[in-house]
Amino acid sequence: MFKTIANAWKMPDIRKKILFTLLMLLVYRIGAYIPVPGTNIAFIQSQVANYDVLEFLNLFSGGALGNMTIFALGIVPYVNASIIMNLLTVAIPKLERMAKEGDDGRKKIASITRYLGVILGLVQAIGILLGFGSQAVQNPDNPFDYITIIICLTAGTALIMWIGERITERGIGNGISLLIFISIISRVPAMIQDIITKVDLGTITFWSVLIVAALAFVIILGITFVDLGERRIPVQYAKRVVGRKMYGGQSTHIPMKVNQSGVMPLIFAVTILMLPGMIGQFWPESGFYLWYQQYAGPNTWIYAVVYALLILFFSYFYSQIAFNPVDVSKNLQQNGGFIPGIRPGKPTSDYLAKILSRITLFGAIFLALVAAVPTFITGLTGVASVFGATSLLIMVNVALETTKQLEAQMMMRHYKGFLN
Repeated sequence: MFKTIANAWKMPDIRKKILFTLLMLLVYRIGAYIPVPGTNIAFIQSQVANYDVLEFLNLFSGGALGNMTIFALGIVPYVNASIIMNLLTVAIPKLERMAKEGDDGRKKIASITRYLGVILGLVQAIGILLGFGSQAVQNPDNPFDYITIIICLTAGTALIMWIGERITERGIGNGISLLIFISIISRVPAMIQDIITKVDLGTITFWSVLIVAALAFVIILGITFVDLGERRIPVQYAKRVVGRKMYGGQSTHIPMKVNQSGVMPLIFAVTILMLPGMIGQFWPESGFYLWYQQYAGPNTWIYAVVYALLILFFSYFYSQIAFNPVDVSKNLQQNGGFIPGIRPGKPTSDYLAKILSRITLFGAIFLALVAAVPTFITGLTGVASVFGATSLLIMVNVALETTKQLEAQMMMRHYKGFLN
């Protein structure tokens, strides 16, 4: 990874993209320290510390929620909008046709997703403000203070979406994932300091920290191994004569990754799990919200089981989007390619779908176990947050995806230089 970054830095055009990405991330972190006017930050910090769901949201916003800054909502509204649009694209034929129209269709869907993200940001801003109550506002008798806070939070969500898209278009790519990555990384120093304080006070033991650190190391190795794993399907192209030239005849392969969907099932699953807590914030004294905090919040067995099931579901769902066996089979047949021993057409698509189902099952079960097991370890040892499975899964996957993006851009640059 470090060698890839060093090689990329030597290339002027890619170095410019890296610097632009770092600039955008700096803007994002600066925004995480600009407070929303008219809020009672001390009260909000105490509330965030008392509720697991708010602390979880605070993690994904890089501490912005606890300080009630303009980026307090983080990237969660946009992720929710992406989930909804992905589901609707499969369910609504018009959106499915739009997605297959090429760049124009994708731009239309991206535009709809942005508007939906702003709407969800507005709804979440109202929900959080109602959940905190009048004590979160410095002057609760002034309705303009409430309007100002809601507008600032919603505008912050829109600005985060813009930053993420600029990183994807003009930077090194993976804009939204990088924002989540930098949010988690920014919380690591404070979490390490909190663990050291708890060890000094005797709240947790030093051996518990070592056990969780060793578990984190094993998880990182496992994630890296699975993420880089792939099944190579051999493909043979038939020879054909066009004019005086002969085409085809070569052998190649179709790489099918064990983890086709990357980090997206984790982000989607975490976002879905946040919804009950967000809804409960509208009625903070209700029996449902109190039950959720005690029995179904983070670091509970119900949360771990549901989290694992959601990862399984989104792994299968997103793998179908990332790799469509029917489309691959059609492309092979149109270009004179075939899998040895498998007839072209439907038998090929069925064969690819069968392999995709098997490797997706393995990858999904691995991710679900990795995500669920540390939750029980955390409950036993009392060491959480910085070595949480969700944080590690997202950080490792985003780091690997970003490295692949840089390698792909360097390879493309070499091809262009060769052709020129």
